[in-house]
Amino acid sequence: MAPVMNPIDGEHKKRVCYFFDSDVSGFHYGPGHPMKPTRIRMCHSLVMNYGLYKKMEIFRAKPATKREMTQFHSDEYVEFLSRITPSNMGNYTKEQHKYNVGDDCPVFDGLFEYCSISAGGSMEGAARLSRDKCDIAVNWAGGLHHAKKSEASGFCYVNDIVLGILELLRYHTRVLYIDIDVHHGDGVEEAFYTTDRVMTCSFHKYGEFFPGTGELRDVGIGKGKYYALNFPLRDGITDESYKSVFEPVIRSVMEQFDPGAIVLQCGTDSLSGDKLGCLNLSMREGHASCVKFVKSFNKPLLILGGGGYTMRNVSRCWAYETGLAAGVELGSEIPMNEYYEYFGPDYELDVKPSNMEDMNSPGYLDRVKGIVLDHLRHVGGPPGVQMQDVPRIPIDDIMDDPDEGEDTISKDERRPQRLLDSRRQADGELSDSDDEGEGGRRNHARHAERDGVATGASRRAAVGIMTTGTTHGLGPSAVANVANAPVANTTAGSSGQSDMDIDDDSSVGQTSGPARARSKSKPPPPAPTNGMMVDPPAPSTAAAAAGS
Repeated sequence: MAPVMNPIDGEHKKRVCYFFDSDVSGFHYGPGHPMKPTRIRMCHSLVMNYGLYKKMEIFRAKPATKREMTQFHSDEYVEFLSRITPSNMGNYTKEQHKYNVGDDCPVFDGLFEYCSISAGGSMEGAARLSRDKCDIAVNWAGGLHHAKKSEASGFCYVNDIVLGILELLRYHTRVLYIDIDVHHGDGVEEAFYTTDRVMTCSFHKYGEFFPGTGELRDVGIGKGKYYALNFPLRDGITDESYKSVFEPVIRSVMEQFDPGAIVLQCGTDSLSGDKLGCLNLSMREGHASCVKFVKSFNKPLLILGGGGYTMRNVSRCWAYETGLAAGVELGSEIPMNEYYEYFGPDYELDVKPSNMEDMNSPGYLDRVKGIVLDHLRHVGGPPGVQMQDVPRIPIDDIMDDPDEGEDTISKDERRPQRLLDSRRQADGELSDSDDEGEGGRRNHARHAERDGVATGASRRAAVGIMTTGTTHGLGPSAVANVANAPVANTTAGSSGQSDMDIDDDSSVGQTSGPARARSKSKPPPPAPTNGMMVDPPAPSTAAAAAGS
């Protein structure tokens, strides 16, 4: 029986970009650690076997570089992450204490590569939204909201959310960040605590609960006062209670702040039955209804992952919400996939609430909601931001080296999938004479007209890089100075450019620097293969990335 996908009535079709890297499931925090990257592959297996690949474009983002990470994180911290391994961690005892790397945030094989994949997907998703290549971008490997400028925290090492928001701020005067994880989004709030160009809105458990921040009276400082909203919750909140506060607050935020783009962190540890959570939301009427509500505002939307430690429920929820992003509601019967046995005994795409007591009384929720809405009344008009064209990036900085990474990988180590893809021969690179007959290889583009085959350029999105000096959410930095940063003139900067054009670049911070393209070809609609997507063909040449 084919899996069920029901179109959502009354919804306009959205262009959805979905990011997934098969290498992400190969990382392991260590025995007994609750964070398990395999959950992302479990979700992807459901996405593919439900047939959602027919409704959206699937990309493997280019991993973020050290230079990109230093848009927010300190140079020393990023360098430390790139160097430390389980085999040499004894040489970095002092640094591990300094950067809070240890128990909750352990050192494991491929740590920096894992961070690069997470950050790369969020940055590329933000870039494609800014350049109007899609309406919704989804990166379930992102949403690591606890990481600080020079500190790992709460299983998070690199804050991909901040990096994605910085990319959005190059083209949008205001960005709204919404967090429905059970934990407070402290790293993102701290980064933008002093600016009026980013509003952070977090609904979380508060009181003797990690990270211990997100009090109701924490509203921002300086220009950012009243641009940080926190809604502290108690144990056991239900779907009805959550909706009664989430929708009025977000509706008021949209009216008062009027963002140009939205970033939604969808941590699933707010679901009922999570190993580390203490709320009581169901999947369809609780958690996913928040995604549906935010989507209804028809703003450019970046959807990210986050917490979630009951793997079968994480994958269920994110697969269902991927369907909502693509405009369909997935049926309750889970299709066959490589993780099918994990979803027993009911094999249903649902997470139901439990009978735990709701400690959030109506009086408490109404009082907190009233205070939050009162904070919003202090929000002024849109911040004044100078508009300017974004300079084009040098071609030398965006051309990818076809042998990138070859010299740094040991022959005994497994090569990442993106590197193997780059070594494959594309059909367009092979062309034999007509004398070869039907069995010969040929250049399909050259013979397209004769054969009546429609061909076109690979869909690529070149992403500009902002390079800044010292950074910190509360000090002189690209993030703190973002209120006064110029915004790209989207009309002048993007008109007349095709998918193959080189996108522009600008600096939001104190200094500017070189940039590079981040691009991947769109794979053809694949048939599900054990829940994994069929690997897309590699781009033919590095010159193609530059649009030549």
